[in-house]
Amino acid sequence: MTTNLFEAQPTEDSKTGAIEVDENVIAKMPAGTRVISASGHGASFWTRTARVETMMPDESPRTFFLKVASGDRGRGMMQGEFESMTAIQAVSPAFAPKPTAWGTFKTNPDLHFFLCDFHHMDPETPNASTFAARLAEMHQKSISPTGKYGFHLTTYNGNLPQDCTWTDTWEECYRNNLKRMFDLEEEARGSDDDFREIRDIVLDKAVTRLLRPLESEGRSIKPCLVHGDLWSGNTATDIETGEPIVFDASALYAHNEYEVRTMRANRRFFGRSYLKSYHDYYPISEPVEEHDARLALYGV
Repeated sequence: MTTNLFEAQPTEDSKTGAIEVDENVIAKMPAGTRVISASGHGASFWTRTARVETMMPDESPRTFFLKVASGDRGRGMMQGEFESMTAIQAVSPAFAPKPTAWGTFKTNPDLHFFLCDFHHMDPETPNASTFAARLAEMHQKSISPTGKYGFHLTTYNGNLPQDCTWTDTWEECYRNNLKRMFDLEEEARGSDDDFREIRDIVLDKAVTRLLRPLESEGRSIKPCLVHGDLWSGNTATDIETGEPIVFDASALYAHNEYEVRTMRANRRFFGRSYLKSYHDYYPISEPVEEHDARLALYGV
């Protein structure tokens, strides 16, 4: 018996049991694809996910990963993830699952989906040196289509919409996005004098002091394509290839060091050993002496 994995309050059984695949999801697969089976495959705070086994028109098997979110924000999340993963795939095809499509359910226009190839993944954090090499390669090879910082549409860090407006400087881009996060925090939890004072100090003083030197007095950086929400939970090792892989992206073109902010902390997984390995492949930006302070700012 099939269940609706994406019901408002799914049961534990419906998170892992057989599910129905919406017509519009099937329509995004290659013409003639037959769905053999589909079952829940984990969940997150904001989405439901499934593994979909299919048979291609040439009788070869293919497995898809399906993610679904609800509402207007869910629609933006699914579109943003599709565009993010498409951008990463274009630069580093082996570094991320190949995206297939995004869209809206036919049976329920309030449900929206992201569809990509399914990978068998080892949940252990990838080898530091190998992962750092692949990440640095993506950053170095990527080219902003406008030559600016930002992205061509809104992407979502979790369920939070980022400000991806194109800007000429990284200082402006980061300030815009950080202001968006402060605004969302104030909207969700309210504000007081202490909050507003800290916000103003960070936006008006810290951002200027630490980021303007990156692109002044003859120094420069380039807008790099970044995953945007890189931490140990969004990385794994592809069991078939043995290569590191990333997923759940919220991409934008940014200062490459913004990507590795989560590696600043001393932790067993995805900590400073990964940061050191990364900078073996991508040197620290000038001024080097402000590197740790920049990472602290990026971690706000």
